[in-house]
Amino acid sequence: MDLEKPAAEARQPERQAEGCLVVAIRIPVRIAVLVLVVPVRLAWDGLVAGWRLLTDAVLRPLGWALGRALAWVVGAVLVRSSVGLWRYVVVPLGKALGWLGNVLVVVPLVWAGRQVLVPLGHGIAWVFRAVGSGLGWLYARVLTPVGYGALWVLRGLGKGVAAVGLGVYEVAVWLVRYLVVVPAQWLYVWVLTPVGRALALCAQGVAWLVAKAGTGIGFALDWVLCLLVMMPALALWRWVLTPVGRALVVVGREVGAALGHAWRIAGHISLAVGRFLGTLLRLILVEPSRWVYQTVLTPVGHFVRDAVLRPAAEAARGVGRITRQALATARDTARQARADIRRIFLGASGRERPQAVPAPRREPGGVDGRTLGSSTTALTKD
Repeated sequence: MDLEKPAAEARQPERQAEGCLVVAIRIPVRIAVLVLVVPVRLAWDGLVAGWRLLTDAVLRPLGWALGRALAWVVGAVLVRSSVGLWRYVVVPLGKALGWLGNVLVVVPLVWAGRQVLVPLGHGIAWVFRAVGSGLGWLYARVLTPVGYGALWVLRGLGKGVAAVGLGVYEVAVWLVRYLVVVPAQWLYVWVLTPVGRALALCAQGVAWLVAKAGTGIGFALDWVLCLLVMMPALALWRWVLTPVGRALVVVGREVGAALGHAWRIAGHISLAVGRFLGTLLRLILVEPSRWVYQTVLTPVGHFVRDAVLRPAAEAARGVGRITRQALATARDTARQARADIRRIFLGASGRERPQAVPAPRREPGGVDGRTLGSSTTALTKD
């Protein structure tokens, strides 16, 4: 960090020496600006604190509640209705339309393509093959010999026409050369060239005269413009506008610096006022409220909870338990009474008849053991 300080100080521009006029203007301007800025800063900090309190206490909870309500309404109105519409309207309608399209469009088209279009296509292909065979024979046997003969005749006619055209071209070239080109060349060399050179010399002389006249007129206009416009404007800029501008720059810079200092000082004053008001509010409202809550309301609440609410809750739970038991006993009694009445008038049903329950046995069942009154042999069996 110590190595970076010289570089940062070197990058900062050097402050110019301040004159007595700047020092004389600075203190009154800062005092006046401070008197004007302090109420503005106090009002601004009060608005900021009020807006933060309003945002944290009202707008944010209200926005959260409105967002949840809006989300619930959107979910209940749009999402559920869309799901119901898709499930109970669109899907069955789509299935019905798919079945109708399959029955009314796909099946008839498949049948038509298989039973009508395929045989018709085979027939059309056979017709085209027959027509193509006839056209091929006509081309090979008739059109080709006729074409070769017509080509031989046209080639002979072309050679004759080419010979005639070549002769006519040679004659036309000779006539154009000796009737047009040679006279035009003579006219250009002996007539147009001397005339053009004379006109060029005349134009150069006229351009030289015009340039000299324009130079003299421009010099005169430049001298007049310098005397009548440039020198007064330069004097006005140097002796009037530059000092006024420098004074305005100094005043503006000092006013800006005074505004910055006044705003920072007003911030410290606003902070002190805010802390004083916060301390006063805490001593007047918060501390008594907390003392009342801790000293009065908390013991009273604990007493009410232990002496009133808990016994009332226990009594309510006991009453509810007794009521549930009484209702259960009444339901069992009513059910038994209905069963007795049904048994008296209709008799016992199959599931209500008592069934013999076999006694539990520890040994596997089988033939009873031998006794004196029974026999198990084949000779003594009944």
